[in-house]
Amino acid sequence: ASDVYKRQLSYSDEFFGTADDFAKTFEKIYEYDQIRYFMILNFFRRVIELKTVPRQGWKDKLGLNDVESVAEHTYSTAILSMIFSDLHGFDTEKIIKMALIHDLAESVIGDLTPNQIPKNKKNKLENTTMKQILKNLPKKISNDYYHIWDEYQKKSSNESILLHEIDKLEMALQAKFYQDQGISEKDLRSFFATADSQITNKHLRQLLRSFLE
Repeated sequence: ASDVYKRQLSYSDEFFGTADDFAKTFEKIYEYDQIRYFMILNFFRRVIELKTVPRQGWKDKLGLNDVESVAEHTYSTAILSMIFSDLHGFDTEKIIKMALIHDLAESVIGDLTPNQIPKNKKNKLENTTMKQILKNLPKKISNDYYHIWDEYQKKSSNESILLHEIDKLEMALQAKFYQDQGISEKDLRSFFATADSQITNKHLRQLLRSFLE
């Protein structure tokens, strides 16, 4: 072998060890990556399943079968959150993340209504479920996402308080959409009343009143 080739072999051994050592190292890395990507794939399966979870309140109170999914509600809520967070000068990146995961636990437990489970029990169930879902992601980002989720649950920031009210505003907007499609105002009255009683932000209230009056 030429001197150049010998030096290349020497450098290879110095950095990677023998060919067998390199092969073993590569197998470990490949195996780790396969496990990691499998876990991330499991996380995305949960996200996709939100497309099949109906918003239960519409089914129970309106008797509709073809209702919006939790994923559709999540998308609308995230868009509203982006706009109103920017208008308020809040942390828009955080509130969008918060909006995108705020109902993610429902991919496992379904959209449980107050008639089905007390609020404190629902919160505990959601917290446990979110921990299990987020375990599929690398620890650094899963911890960050759970912190954002916990912030939402506890209403411990301006963003989380705003998102809770946007959640109700989006519900009222969807109710208005159903009204425009022929559902009677009487059947939708409880949804409008809930939004009206729980939204205090002046900008959200102005938008709400604009289509209620």
